[in-house]
Amino acid sequence: MIWSRAAVALSLFVPLVVMPAPALAAPACTAPTPSTTQPGYLVADPDCELDGTPFTALPGAKIHTGIAKGAAYRIEVPDAWNGRLVVYAHGYRGTGTTVYVDNPMLRQHYVARGYAWAASSYATNGYDVGQGVRDSVALIDVFRRATGVRARSVIMSGASMGGHVTAVAIEEHPRAFDGAMPYCGVLGDTALYDYFLDASLTAAALTGVDVEFPLQPGADYQQRWRTQVGQIAPALGLPSGSTPAGRTWSAVVERRSGGDRPGFDSAFTYWNSAPSLPPLADLPFLFGLYPGLSGGTAGGIAKGNLADNRHTFYRSTDRLFPTAAEWRLNNEVLRVRRTAKADPGLSGVPRVDGRPPVPVLSLHDIGDLFVPFSMEQIYAARAAGTGRFVSRAIRGVGHCDFTLPELQEAFDDLTGWLRTGKRPAGDAILDRRAVADPAFGCRFTRGTHRGFVAPACPT
Repeated sequence: MIWSRAAVALSLFVPLVVMPAPALAAPACTAPTPSTTQPGYLVADPDCELDGTPFTALPGAKIHTGIAKGAAYRIEVPDAWNGRLVVYAHGYRGTGTTVYVDNPMLRQHYVARGYAWAASSYATNGYDVGQGVRDSVALIDVFRRATGVRARSVIMSGASMGGHVTAVAIEEHPRAFDGAMPYCGVLGDTALYDYFLDASLTAAALTGVDVEFPLQPGADYQQRWRTQVGQIAPALGLPSGSTPAGRTWSAVVERRSGGDRPGFDSAFTYWNSAPSLPPLADLPFLFGLYPGLSGGTAGGIAKGNLADNRHTFYRSTDRLFPTAAEWRLNNEVLRVRRTAKADPGLSGVPRVDGRPPVPVLSLHDIGDLFVPFSMEQIYAARAAGTGRFVSRAIRGVGHCDFTLPELQEAFDDLTGWLRTGKRPAGDAILDRRAVADPAFGCRFTRGTHRGFVAPACPT
């Protein structure tokens, strides 16, 4: 059963979008303090949870908190520490000017397994992967200074944008880490913006609505786009795509987001039932992410337009030769040229080379249409032949929609890989036939994921 629009809005974006600043609950919490490195920014009290309650240590562990170079941090060390540390990178939090640190989903599992963990707020918000890398890597030395001991092994992990942070961190600092576990990660760097571009422009072409891609959108462009989407969405028959144009668009989005795979119809309806991110929360989800709204600059992070579809041939079928309808779509779709690329360092949107220097085990929901499953496939293709990348497909429709057993099993298998050198099992995510199999994703899915509708897994 598909979640209601309100339930989707509430549940999808916890790891990604801006959350309210922690409520103040004296005397445990203090007011956010001005950043010493980012003018106009505030840093929320790391000793305070989002709901205003104190951040306290788990039984059998000790915590350390503070603010370093404009970024709040938390550290937790079990009394029976095994000498190993997990650095956790959080996801996108919108463009607000208050930064805050929170706890990884696997916090209790880390401590129970003897691992210490550390997390940073980063000194900035926005899609600032470079700052996320700098502040996350700095935690290794912050940990040493706070605890008085040096971790003998470090694992990098992160969700969503934090997965992008993770992938870049291990490539930029190959000697700092021994392994990595990104999940629901933006492992295809700027290809994410190409996907957002593809979704909106093919929808417009299929419904005959003329749209544009302004490199410098004016103040009135947001409303203009809202009006255009007001014509596009009904013509597609959203949320389910009930019109001929809508069915074709669904097929195109499926192939641009990872290929024919089980559960896609439920994912398509799920995401088109979800409101987009503010200030375009009145639009179906993907349309509020159209890169033209910011000139393709990823919210001002990049120095130019990152999105490009000049050489993309859109398919709505898997036939050997394109159909007449596919040729027509590709002739009619607006073509956009990028003026900026993924950055080889930490500026703009950093490039992910996909040549991991350490073992990487990753998870991704096959129904995720925000950071789509194709991000995982792009990284797998880049990392092919290294023997250092294992990917696991999860049968969920949400973003970062994982059960604790799925994440716990992945972490234990990664640490077993680091300990024994034996590569754990994964899914053949680059095999088109394997991905299209009705049982795809069954192997590592643990528990039920609400909203995912597909043939049942074999018993």
